[in-house]
Amino acid sequence: MKDIPAFPQPINPREQGRGMSLRDYFAAKAMQGLLASEVNAGLKAFAKQSYVMADAMMEARNAAQ
Repeated sequence: MKDIPAFPQPINPREQGRGMSLRDYFAAKAMQGLLASEVNAGLKAFAKQSYVMADAMMEARNAAQ
């Protein structure tokens, strides 16, 4: 998958780097939902599932373009 930046425009013109990837941003949002749910699982399981969900979102995003 292409490493697309989540926030491609720097806030500060002197800022270096690209910040987090869109995949990482999707995974963070997915993890928020998982942790807020009543699912009882270990943190590693939540982390793995968050990236599974993020990858599915990236695939859906690419298919829609």
